[in-house]
Amino acid sequence: MIDYPIPLLGFSAFSGTGKTTLLTRLLPILKEQGLHIAVVKHAHHLFEIDHPTKDSYELRKAGATQMLVSSRGRMALISESDTNRPEPGLASMLGYLDPDSLDLVLVEGFKLEAIHKIELHRPSMGKPLLCHTDPNIVAVATDKPVNAVPEHLPILNLNNPQEIAGFIRQYMQQIGEHGFHDQPSHRLHRQLY
Repeated sequence: MIDYPIPLLGFSAFSGTGKTTLLTRLLPILKEQGLHIAVVKHAHHLFEIDHPTKDSYELRKAGATQMLVSSRGRMALISESDTNRPEPGLASMLGYLDPDSLDLVLVEGFKLEAIHKIELHRPSMGKPLLCHTDPNIVAVATDKPVNAVPEHLPILNLNNPQEIAGFIRQYMQQIGEHGFHDQPSHRLHRQLY
């Protein structure tokens, strides 16, 4: 397990399952409950977060290895690196966060990392369940009932972000009781819809 001072919870699924869509529905619910949340997302390709009309883009393209943009309400660090290097691991990405100002880190992607995860599964996609090969899956969120989910794992309704938010709160409470690095016991109730 990755050693981090606050709870980490990943969302693991095959591409096209709806990880980002679910997160955009979950975040307002959790924020309304008073949680301060960071999201770490893995991208499989080079990406741009600033645009050609912005000074930060022009300065980065002119040769800045790191570009830090800040204002009263926002800060962004863009760091260029050699594209021949291996993909950065989750542990190195977590080093950029300020855990003292956070309650929870949600992780999208990083499927192979050793962190607790909710698997998102859509049977219509014809993909196998990840929970059979990943011991770090703590629940499966699906849009249709699935019989092949191991009995000890809670089943959540993928189309009900309130239910998933409730599971996350329950998960955080349980992790707080048992320490962040222990596998949660399976007191978390199995929900079938």
